[in-house]
Formats: sequence, structure tokens, C-alpha cells
Amino acid sequence: MSGLKASAIREILKVTEMPEVISFAGGLPAPELFPVEDFARACQEVLAEDGPAAMQYSVTEGYLPLRRWVAANLLETIHLRCDADDVLIISGSQQGLDLIGKVLLDPGDYVVLENPAYLGAIQAFDAYQARYLNVATDDDGIRTDDLARVLAQAPQRPKLLYLVPNFQNPSGITLSLSRRQEVIAICDRFGVPIFEDDPYGRLRYSGEHLPSLAALAEGRNSIYMSTVSKTIAPGMRVAWLVIQDRGLYERVVPAKQAADLHTSSFTQRAVYAYARRPGVLDAHVKQMLPVYARRRDVMLKALGDLMPDGCTWTHPDGGLFLWARMPERVDTQELLSMATTSKVAFVPGAPFWVNRDVRNTMRLNFSNASEEMIVEGVRRLGDLVEGYLARAR
Repeated sequence: MSGLKASAIREILKVTEMPEVISFAGGLPAPELFPVEDFARACQEVLAEDGPAAMQYSVTEGYLPLRRWVAANLLETIHLRCDADDVLIISGSQQGLDLIGKVLLDPGDYVVLENPAYLGAIQAFDAYQARYLNVATDDDGIRTDDLARVLAQAPQRPKLLYLVPNFQNPSGITLSLSRRQEVIAICDRFGVPIFEDDPYGRLRYSGEHLPSLAALAEGRNSIYMSTVSKTIAPGMRVAWLVIQDRGLYERVVPAKQAADLHTSSFTQRAVYAYARRPGVLDAHVKQMLPVYARRRDVMLKALGDLMPDGCTWTHPDGGLFLWARMPERVDTQELLSMATTSKVAFVPGAPFWVNRDVRNTMRLNFSNASEEMIVEGVRRLGDLVEGYLARAR
């Protein structure tokens, strides 16, 4: 426990609750886009038609109609064939990270991560005293030549490869189709399971949707995870694991029983009542996409107009984030401590890097702030970086 650290993002979010702060820190969806009225009707329907069961204990695996809906929706949207019996409803994706860590990892076991990697996964696996093998990335995602090298040279066989292939957190980069196929082949060769975390897959604003790794692998040697947090609302804390390896599934279920018995009976039914209505979820996602696309474009233009020379950033095709790199002499952790006076917030990149000390990167969220606030926040950020560089000369 002495090795566990508070999430840098959650700590920053405490500061950003001040209304005068423009925050690019958290991975927060736009609250004005939450389907409040439709979801209220779903909740009323659940209480009217199934109230006692919705307020009672339930089975660990999850509400069966919701699991059936998840299986059908995955086939329709990402072409992943699975049965309801392969689906485990969990209390948010973070619980999925914890459960897989709990079941697969002993102290000292290796996890393979792309670099930079999702901070929440690092935090979850740290709880089980994992060690990390990091693989380099480029504009097409994880580099498969480096993945093959890392697995060939690993001191012992890693327990899993963890990936966010669509609009990766923190970089915003998407793993290309050819790389997905190569990752599957390499992990098959070395006997390393792929843990695919896909919270943002439906939030694509440009380019073509790509099949999931689990679909390409036909469920073999893979674990798939997704959530309603980015498509409906994060406060529901409803997500799912798809595990087609029966032995692994039956080990994860008692691990969840020990954690929380089951995900909320009421919220599971409410999510199902909302999502089962034909066209409702799809229409909601279609409403979100142009708003987020415009905010992404506004941030990209503002960065080009307002950031000093020597700064670069990714151009994501979807998701909630982009990744910026400052000139080498900028320490974004120091920059954040100065940012409180400028009333702008971001996440310094250092905690996302595995086995490397990189100080000049940052993660920027574009989904939560209005277009006007994005421009003003980037202006403040540009002025802040300019001032830092002037003092560092």
C-alpha cells in the first residue's frame, strides 16, 4: 500500500471545481449533452415496472437483459461475436482494470504497456505490484517491431498486454488496422493475452471506424472492455468485460463478488431501459459527435494560433484528448503549479510515462469546455508557456 499514489488527475480535479478555472484536465464529457430527460423516463419506467427487483440484491454477472443487449450491440457496432454468458457487468471501467489485475497479477509479474499509457491502468496494476515493459508508439499507435522485441527479451512471459486502441488516453492516437492484425499475431506467438480497453470507440469524428482487436481475434486470447461513461453518462458507473475464455471468466466473477457483490441493480436496469429503445442511443451519439468534433477543431486551431514555437500536438480522429509536447526545457509539472494564477488547468504528462522520466508533455481535454472557453484557455496556456520559456532562457 505504501507504493500506491493518488491519481494526479483526481487531485487536479479538486482545483478545477473553482468556476473561474478553465480546465482541460479531466476526461469529462459535456454535461449539457447528457440525455437527462430520456434517462429520467427510463428510470421512471424501471421503478414503475420492476421497482422491487431494481432495489434488491442481484447476481454478480449482471442483469441478464442488459448482458444480452451488450452482446447484440457489440456485434452490430464492432462486429464482436459473443454471448451474454461472456459478458460481465462491472461498476465502471476502473473496476475492470482492478479485477483483471487482481486475477492475473502476482507481485513482480510483468504487464506490457504502450508508452505513454493510461494513468488509471497504471494505478490499478500498481495495487498488485506489477512491473512494466513499455513499448514505443508513433502516429499509428503501438510499434509492433518494438512489441516483438520487448516480448522476445522479456525476463519472463508477461501476464498481459494492455491497450487503448481507439483515440488512446492520453495521446489521442488510434492503432492502425495493419498494426492491430500484427499485434494479434505477435501476442499469439508469445502467448500473451490482449486486454483491450475501448471507452471512446464510438466517438469518431473523422476517418473510418476500425474493427476491434477482440473482433479480429474472434475473442481468442483477448479481453474486451467498454462502458456507457462516454456515450450516456459517467455517473451511471456501468461498464462491461467480455471474456470468452471460460476459465478466466469464472475466476473474475468471484473476484467481483469479493469487491462489491454486484453492480447496482437499479442503474443496470435504467441503462437497459434507456438503451433498448430503438434508435435512442444511436441518435444521442450522433448528437454528440458534431459538438465534440467542433471543440476538437477549435482547440487544434487555437493551439496553432496561440502556442509558442517549438510546441507540437497530436491530431486525434476522435475521443476526448490530445497530447501536447512542449520544448525540452519546459517541465509541465512546474508549469501546472504556475497555472493556478492563470486560472487554467491541464494534466502534466510525466505520470503517463512508463519507465521513462519525460517532463515536457501534457494531456489536454477538449470535450468539456465550450468553444469560447477553449480559445480563452489555450490563450492563457500559451501565455503561460511563453512566460516559462522567457524565464528559462
